[in-house]
Amino acid sequence: MSHRNARLTIHGRRILVERVLAGRPVAHVAAEMGISRPTAHKWVRRWRAEGEAGLHNRSSRSRTTPHRTTPGTEAAVCDLRQARKLGPARIGPILGLPASTVHRILVRHGLNRLAWLDRPTGEPIRRYERNRPGELIHVDIKKLGNIPGGGWRTVGRTAGDRNRQATTTQRRSCKPVIGYSYIHYIHSAVDDHSRLACSEILSDERQHTAIAFWQRANAFFRAHGVRVERVLTDNGACYKSKLFTQSVTSVGIAHKKIRPYRPQTNGKVERFNRTLADEWAYQRPYTSNDERTAALADFLHTYNHHRSHTALDGHPPISRVNNPADQYS
Repeated sequence: MSHRNARLTIHGRRILVERVLAGRPVAHVAAEMGISRPTAHKWVRRWRAEGEAGLHNRSSRSRTTPHRTTPGTEAAVCDLRQARKLGPARIGPILGLPASTVHRILVRHGLNRLAWLDRPTGEPIRRYERNRPGELIHVDIKKLGNIPGGGWRTVGRTAGDRNRQATTTQRRSCKPVIGYSYIHYIHSAVDDHSRLACSEILSDERQHTAIAFWQRANAFFRAHGVRVERVLTDNGACYKSKLFTQSVTSVGIAHKKIRPYRPQTNGKVERFNRTLADEWAYQRPYTSNDERTAALADFLHTYNHHRSHTALDGHPPISRVNNPADQYS
């Protein structure tokens, strides 16, 4: 990027080249634009050698770095980071390096944030995304906090712990439950490529309920021009049932399940569940379950059509879908 006092931007360089090509002397054009003749000749020479690409700024980084840390030392830094989860201030004294140098090495290898690493193995978490809508649909179920009552997001940690303890006691005595609701489950399906999502609040997580939801979700994706090719679920009882798999495969869709205890594989819908909790279910205190349920449709429409998504360069999910008609929410 040019500095704020630069005489020539990319647009100015094009004007310079156009005037020279029109037959005017380079020295005259340089004087008009307030630059030196060597500078003017430089841009004209770059344009003749590279065309339009030659008018763009180049990196000021040097071609060689003689004092860069050796590959062996960088490997030792990475090994300590991944094996022992140490930070720059701890790794530096062990290897005799400044903490700032260790930090630059970790940034270079994508290891500077522990949140980006898989905790058991220390390996960087690989983010993946399918190439087209419908290639993979993530499906999952999330329990909802009951109203009245509420979890820690609504009433705070102390009261939330009391409600959770009361939940266990009341469930055993068949009293109304405070805390997590056992009559409301939110079933969700999220497209891996576009992040287009649909959700329904249902009364249980049994196989017939999960099958009925998936059939409606599949119709929702078809209404948006998305042809589903594969469905990915966890190993919940309803998804492990043969009846659910048959209902999916009977229409030419493959059913895949994640490895046990690896929720990262189903990460698109897991992240959507967190968005549901933060921006809908626990965004504000609701007076009843019905009020919260009624707010779901507006949230889904906002999420699919208007909410910017960082993984989509700030665009909503509908921007990656062929048919923008929303017939679900």
